[in-house]
Amino acid sequence: MKIGINSWSFPTNLTLEEIFKLAKEFGYDTIELNMAENVQHENIVSDLGLQDTPHLTTEMTQPDFDNILALSKQYDLPISSIATALHWQYPLNHADQTIREKGKDIVKQMIVACQALGGDTVLIVPGVVTPDHPYDACYDLSLAAFKELAPFAEEHGIKIGIENVWNKFLLSPLEMKQFVEAINHPYVGVYFDAGNVLQFGYPDQWVRILDQHIVKVHVKDFDTNIGNITGFKNLLAGSLDWQRLVQSLRDIRYDGPLTAELSPYKVGGTQLAKDTAEALRIITNL
Repeated sequence: MKIGINSWSFPTNLTLEEIFKLAKEFGYDTIELNMAENVQHENIVSDLGLQDTPHLTTEMTQPDFDNILALSKQYDLPISSIATALHWQYPLNHADQTIREKGKDIVKQMIVACQALGGDTVLIVPGVVTPDHPYDACYDLSLAAFKELAPFAEEHGIKIGIENVWNKFLLSPLEMKQFVEAINHPYVGVYFDAGNVLQFGYPDQWVRILDQHIVKVHVKDFDTNIGNITGFKNLLAGSLDWQRLVQSLRDIRYDGPLTAELSPYKVGGTQLAKDTAEALRIITNL
């Protein structure tokens, strides 16, 4: 397995070139970029200390993508995937059709950018259940959205990875598997986040059940003794059984990147990425 890092894990005052340079220096095999808008939104992602930057935005066009791809080639650091926090702002299950369509347009923009940047996967939050946006409606609207988006993804050769995230939706591996199989398209799978399931499940069991539906993997740690959003930890500092996780990924023959998604240190921010690379090397050699 390769080691990767999400660009959120670097301080926001760095240029994109500085991020590529440091990621290569620290020994990463791949990098994941995040699509944002020019206006920053506050959501659960920012609560985790992950802040959007203008490095890749919905307003960018091919010349911008060419400049980013040039950095990827210059530093010999492939862009594995594109993520976003925008689907907390524009969920695919929103009761307002205008907002749902905006969410779908963002998926398409991510797919176009990912293809232009040489990646193969976009990470999508499938929906957000709230008191005003009930679970059953979320299921139906999200399912319809992915069935609509799947042909566009196939046309561009980019996989859609549905993330298991703290959105009160798709809360078990059996339900996630059922959901993906209901979409029934080879270009839609699961972007599995190992740290996100620790509060209510076991990552290795999710891996075994989801099996070949997994297209990419995020890693962060979580302290189950804390049990709330402040429980997320740096790698090797929480409750995750890394030996079981790695073995389960080997069992399903996953050979893509383990991409860390962590917030930079408040002091000496880039040290987080350096420490995380060392932790990932330990993890992938278990």
